[in-house]
Amino acid sequence: MSNMLPMSDQSSSSVAAALRQAGLEVRSDAGTRGMYASDASLYRIPPLAVVRPRHVDEVAAALAVARETGVPLTSRGAGTSVAGNAVGRGIVLDFSRHLNRVLEVDPEARTAVVEPGTVHAVLQKAVMPHGVRFGPDPSTHPRCTIGGMIGNNACGSRSLAYGRTSDNVAGLELLTAAGEKFTTGPAGVLGAESTISAVREVVGARLATARTEFDRFGRQVSGYAVQHLLPERFDLTRALVGSEGTLTVITRATVKLVVDAPVRVVVVLGFPDIVAAGEAAPAVVAHGPTSCEGLDSRLLDVLRARRGPDAVPPLPRGGAWLFVELAGDEAGEVAARARRLAADGIAGDALVVIDPATQARLWRIREDGAGLAGRAPSGKPAWPGWEDAAVPPQRLGAYLARFDELVASYDMTSAPFGHFGDGCMHVRLDLPLDQPGGTKIMREFLTDAARLVGEFGGSLSGEHGDGRARSELLPHMYSPDAIALFAGIKHAFDPGNLLNPGVLVDPDPIDADVRPAGHFPLKQLAMAYPHDDGELGQAVHRCTGVGKCRADNSAAGGVMCPSYLATREEKDSTRGRARVLQEVVRGELAWSDPSVHDAMDLCLSCKGCASDCPTGIDMATYKSEVLHQTYRRKLRPRSHYTLGKLPLWARLAGWTPRLANLAVRLPVLGGFFLWLAGVDKRRSVPAFARRPFRRTFVKNAAEGRKPVVLFADSFSDAFSPEVAEATVRVLRAAGYEPRLPSGSVCCGLTWITTGQLDAAKKILSRTVAALAADAHDGIPIVGIEPSCTAVLRSDVHELLPGDADAKAVAGSVRTLAELLAQTPGWTPPDLSGVDVIAQPHCHHHAVLGWKADADLLASTGARVRRLAGCCGLAGNFGVEIGHYEVSVAVAGQNLLPALDAAPGAVVLADGFSCRTQVADLRDRPAVHLAQLLDR
Repeated sequence: MSNMLPMSDQSSSSVAAALRQAGLEVRSDAGTRGMYASDASLYRIPPLAVVRPRHVDEVAAALAVARETGVPLTSRGAGTSVAGNAVGRGIVLDFSRHLNRVLEVDPEARTAVVEPGTVHAVLQKAVMPHGVRFGPDPSTHPRCTIGGMIGNNACGSRSLAYGRTSDNVAGLELLTAAGEKFTTGPAGVLGAESTISAVREVVGARLATARTEFDRFGRQVSGYAVQHLLPERFDLTRALVGSEGTLTVITRATVKLVVDAPVRVVVVLGFPDIVAAGEAAPAVVAHGPTSCEGLDSRLLDVLRARRGPDAVPPLPRGGAWLFVELAGDEAGEVAARARRLAADGIAGDALVVIDPATQARLWRIREDGAGLAGRAPSGKPAWPGWEDAAVPPQRLGAYLARFDELVASYDMTSAPFGHFGDGCMHVRLDLPLDQPGGTKIMREFLTDAARLVGEFGGSLSGEHGDGRARSELLPHMYSPDAIALFAGIKHAFDPGNLLNPGVLVDPDPIDADVRPAGHFPLKQLAMAYPHDDGELGQAVHRCTGVGKCRADNSAAGGVMCPSYLATREEKDSTRGRARVLQEVVRGELAWSDPSVHDAMDLCLSCKGCASDCPTGIDMATYKSEVLHQTYRRKLRPRSHYTLGKLPLWARLAGWTPRLANLAVRLPVLGGFFLWLAGVDKRRSVPAFARRPFRRTFVKNAAEGRKPVVLFADSFSDAFSPEVAEATVRVLRAAGYEPRLPSGSVCCGLTWITTGQLDAAKKILSRTVAALAADAHDGIPIVGIEPSCTAVLRSDVHELLPGDADAKAVAGSVRTLAELLAQTPGWTPPDLSGVDVIAQPHCHHHAVLGWKADADLLASTGARVRRLAGCCGLAGNFGVEIGHYEVSVAVAGQNLLPALDAAPGAVVLADGFSCRTQVADLRDRPAVHLAQLLDR
């Protein structure tokens, strides 16, 4: 007999100890349990322990411990499940950390063998050189895992051409809860004979139900795929796809590959509203598209509000659109089909898009839909839970109309989108979860929504699975006999209810363990959080868990998240940090908890997430808050007193720069100073300028020039006066006369990044006061250093909320490229034949925007390669003790390979830290935009 104990008798420490004794890699600290308590769903269920198996034997060992201790086990891939399929109260198996390899590719058979933690994009990269691809492509494809796709029976936007995951899996290797190994595939089922016999018996007792209630339309994903267990079509591989980890544990999969058509054309069709778009979808599908995706104007309004009017390419007239992709082998034939569709009279207006870059922009909008929908049209947080319903496509328009009425009756708002060609709608709702009785309203709404789907003959889930969000509602879609059939199948595979309990069979209540339910006000916050009603709780709950921060976003020019790409650890992702901070606002973790600081330590404060995360997380701001709350009126790390107050020390060094430079370069004394400052000894220290810029600047009294205020930041003043001098020459050549603010001004950036926010507010207040008069007079304020310029445009609202002068200053701030773009008659120099590697500063990318710079450089005729990602130095981060390895690894993602590939190119880097990193790691000069224009 096993020594099985009730869950209540098991502690995290005892379970973790048993797992470690079995030789497993285990994490059971409070931070890790908090990170893995949620996926991309509404639910929060902290596990007892997280296991990261390194090979299949360790999966079996974890299962053995689960059986012996009576603790349930949940399989997890990238944690992007929107229905709560990847959270559990016992042991969570994270397959993504180690079991993530493509093991074999057979181009002739068009198959690949993968481990369950293999990321979709990694599989595609491995097989595409052979002219094939894995067909299903969910919007999370840069980070979702094949195991997760199998668990949910994911589909994606091109399921019209490639079908669901169940159509694209050839075989599986699995373990039952009892530890039996078996395989499925073309040769049938090998192993687990008694289990399979029991399954056949269960289905045989309810054949009428199995034959009539399932497989009614393509997106009927809810429940088990019983149709594949019928005796006349028994296919256990397809039956297990979509079982959400409740029946078996997958250890390996053989997937089918398809040949991708080389030519793609997108037709965008405009409609008055989303109902009209839904009604038109079947007529569009008759044209044979690979994809037919619907978007509502309400979603695009959220995108424009977040990222500006240029975030959305020109679209046909309308309040809703269908993005339709046609594919084929011949460009002329595909273009002709596109023109026929556009002229077919289906839509009021149409646009044919042939340019691949524009197509990519359109698909990025669709792929970011789940994150963008995290903010409802009302401006309130929007939540999943009813994000995946599907109905027969011919009934989609009528369903959308009724659904809008239902949402309005609950005084909520939504922005629908989805796979309209398949009848599948995605949506998020501003459920009042922060209000008293919010979960009760949630339950009532979801129940009414389930009844509505049942009325239309639809499915509660079209690809995400039922999970904890919908399993309890399955009786609104299936008969009692079908529900009993599910229970029989579950019992045949997992009689002890060990695998992912609470999902599909004997489900947990839909309103239990709701993560954002309640109100989590924190008092005496230093930042204002103006976009989140002043609440850090609302800010960190922006994270919906879609996990874009776990993907390499460099192909789209993104920055987020450099630390995760360097370590591949969940704690070093934006999502992992947000989850830990959610534990803080709930009161589960203190500000000073080691788990909190472990998660924050490798955040570079690059602000990449502020622009790249579709939900608008700003982890740099949250990190500053954590450091402020932890160290306020307490002893701080050494680097906070040195690097955190660098502008102060730079001003002092400016009086004796030779002595200061000598001190840090003497072998013994210099090493001591570096240690004292908290600087890694492998770093070189930039030299202080012999004469700071502010002391050499001479105002020109030339008549007829337009005045501008030049914000000479501490870095440009003390370390790079030549950059400031070049900026002055460029401005004068463009017809401006720069002047400096009265007195010594500083944006307080280093105080902000080290969480010295009381001091930062005082410094920034003095600076705003010095700039306010010019700002109110409409005189532009031109920044040199991107990070300091970004403080004046953005952080000033966090630190000085409601300050009219701060608002005026922020509105007057310009980058050099922005000002020159607005200057009539100014023409850039001819840089034809010049090769430029451009490393935009992260804050430039995230806060200021680099479009003006890109346009200006294009007009010079230079050949410009714009790099994505972070340089890795990120202000004080990369020089601090303990950060060197990660700093260099981040530089190795994009910057260093580009430098090595083009040794003769001009390196353009406006950021002082970026230029420092280039010099430090490659002993190579880099220039500011002003210096490039001043050639």
